[in-house]
Amino acid sequence: MHHLIGHAIVSADDCIADATGRIPEALHNEKDWALFQAALDRSALTLIGRTSHEMVPNQQRRRRLIVSSAADGLERRVDGFWMNPAIVPLEDALKELLPDGGEVAVVGGQGVFDLVGAARFAAFHLARARRLRLPGGRGLFRDCERGVPAASILLDGGLVAEAEVIIDSGADVTMTVWSRRT
Repeated sequence: MHHLIGHAIVSADDCIADATGRIPEALHNEKDWALFQAALDRSALTLIGRTSHEMVPNQQRRRRLIVSSAADGLERRVDGFWMNPAIVPLEDALKELLPDGGEVAVVGGQGVFDLVGAARFAAFHLARARRLRLPGGRGLFRDCERGVPAASILLDGGLVAEAEVIIDSGADVTMTVWSRRT
């Protein structure tokens, strides 16, 4: 079984990037980054969009599945596995790459989070920079850009929020882990 675990840091208004698609410096947080890197170390595979893949080089040489319309199905490239979801369903790619199942870190961007869909996440680790607002920014999910809170999307997907924890009091960054209750 594949356990899809989402990881993201958002602004107070549920954005992962500004209106130009750029991740502002104020959305970077060292304490969140350390938690994120530890989660990636535990995962058997990282599911990432092409733009995010290009912005964050794979210096740790972790196993990546890059989602891109430029891929010809599921293909092996020097920098990881590439998948075009219009040709190969995500489940088929995961079965091919992790036949025995395992944890998949889903790190975005928005297209990847929407591709998975809230109902398919086993959990979602959602950090929030509570002082930052990004009007007109890129939402965690596409529906966030229409005013639907990320919390509502995750709840509707069957996930339940654990208690919010402050991970960096100086920067006012919190973490809420959303989990599927069985």
